[in-house]
Amino acid sequence: MAKANKHRARNGILSLFTNLILWVFSLSCVFPLIWMLYSSLKEKRVFNADIIGLPQSPTLTNYIRILSNEDYHLAEAMTNSLRTTVLSILLIVTFSFIVGYILSRVRFKLNRPLYVIFLMGMLIPVHSLLVPIYVVFRSLDLNDKWYTLLFPYVSFGLPIGIFLVEGFVKSIPISLEEAAAIDGSTFSNTLWRIILPICRPILVTVAIIQVFSCWNEFSFALVLMKSVQLQTIPLALTQFKGQFASDYPKQMASMLITMAPIVILYFVFNREIIKGMVAGAVKG
Repeated sequence: MAKANKHRARNGILSLFTNLILWVFSLSCVFPLIWMLYSSLKEKRVFNADIIGLPQSPTLTNYIRILSNEDYHLAEAMTNSLRTTVLSILLIVTFSFIVGYILSRVRFKLNRPLYVIFLMGMLIPVHSLLVPIYVVFRSLDLNDKWYTLLFPYVSFGLPIGIFLVEGFVKSIPISLEEAAAIDGSTFSNTLWRIILPICRPILVTVAIIQVFSCWNEFSFALVLMKSVQLQTIPLALTQFKGQFASDYPKQMASMLITMAPIVILYFVFNREIIKGMVAGAVKG
């Protein structure tokens, strides 16, 4: 009995210690967002005087100035980011599904080499290709167009998408397609009406992962885009930082405005993300 009580007490202490560590890590992730929120309600001079303290007289002046001042181009930048992100996601999800299915189901000589080539795209550092891509785009006159960023975003988003879809499709019994063929279903009908709905969890996962990547991407946008009218969100946020001083309250207010759609998206689809990743890991 004493041994059981001692074992129970030790497990209780271990559980308490583990929960304490998890709480500390959770607070370390949440506190920066809370700090940004109440700092965005300060005036610049108040923030410079005390960057950690709570605002004595909260104000929405920073938000009003950002949204009402056309010189900041924040609304235009959000429109550009939204357009680029939506188009990139549609292309990535579509091509990932088609290519992933073909690599999983169709057997041909270049099947594995092509799969390895796509996987190698996950290993190439993005920054190592900035200069070559800039040179190629400049020679082809593709710089500074509304569709410029679609090429690198889709190219670098496909490897992870194909990897996840290919592993997921392998878990689908081929007997489903054989039964559909016996019933007279064509290949395209089987692909889009039977396989596509089954792959929905993994496709949603691919889409959400790429939304975060495309919305926050900075390097390609900085190198390939020059026009202020075509700036994306990450580039627009740099205008609050000067050579000798930065308006941090305005910068934090603008960051919160631009983060809001992504945070909402995550909380709405967080179960889909976990479900898709687990399905791809276990079944693939």
